[in-house]
Amino acid sequence: MTRPWPPGAATGIGSLPGIDPVEAARLVFGELPDLPHVPELPDRGVGADMIGRTAALLVDLPTEIAASGWRITARPGRDLRRARDLLAWDVDALEAAGQGYTGAVKVQVTGPWTLATAIELASGHAVVSDPGAARDLADSLAEGVRGHVADIAGRLPGARVVVQVDEPAIDAVLGGRVPTPSGYGTVRSVAAGIVEQGLRTVLQAVPEGGRVVHCCANRVPFAVLRGAGADALSIDASTLTVGAYDEVGAAIDAGLALWLGVVPSSGTAPDSAAARAVIDELWADLGFAFEQRANVVVPTPACGLAGATPSYARATMKLVREVGASLLVDDS
Repeated sequence: MTRPWPPGAATGIGSLPGIDPVEAARLVFGELPDLPHVPELPDRGVGADMIGRTAALLVDLPTEIAASGWRITARPGRDLRRARDLLAWDVDALEAAGQGYTGAVKVQVTGPWTLATAIELASGHAVVSDPGAARDLADSLAEGVRGHVADIAGRLPGARVVVQVDEPAIDAVLGGRVPTPSGYGTVRSVAAGIVEQGLRTVLQAVPEGGRVVHCCANRVPFAVLRGAGADALSIDASTLTVGAYDEVGAAIDAGLALWLGVVPSSGTAPDSAAARAVIDELWADLGFAFEQRANVVVPTPACGLAGATPSYARATMKLVREVGASLLVDDS
């Protein structure tokens, strides 16, 4: 499969500090020219958070803010209008910054299972507690993602759209660790086959080759993500244990790309040599030929950069770009 992004590309996870979408879009296109993304700016408040942004995409499933978070409601209201407006401004900024752009461009959405843990039914229970409601949510999200991809493609006609589906809570769903409203119990675990199908429903709304699943959980359900049809897996290198190497290797053998978080989202950034060493050491342990790295690995920050300072965020994007370019040089 031909990947939408070139060998040696690097990208961000999504979120950045600040409140100006125009400035953020220019920054991303400047620092990550091979695989820019739509910046997420949660500092803007309600509707700019990852759940609100994705709720804005749902079709025929309106939501609103309740005391405990986002909740399904009978009709669209002020909260949903605000979320949709914020997303529209972000896409407008992307279009302005990307005029004439002809490469891959990435958008991010919250995955169906993480969304199902964060959005409530009218009863106050999470959507994930109701199998029928969870299916409806996945179907609604898939339709919304399909329209979002078409919108981006229409605004940047020379670009190939890549969609990163964020699933930080998917392991909790599989393991039965999603808390009930009382906090004293947990929602029953969802079978792997059902989780895989729900995720597949959303991924199939994305053009083949551009289906990326990001999971920053300590235990990544690699088999489920592969089975759902992911083309790339985005993970934090610091959480990757030796016990997962066989699954990572099997994913690469199956043709999946590996988006590897090699720079912390805050604190002290390593230099490019140290970040590159993380990739080289993993690659050596997996036993693949070093000349394959640039075709398979996309360096990223470990997670979103919303909690970083503006200077750190810029430095991090520059650093992962340098690491990506260095993979094109076979100096192993």
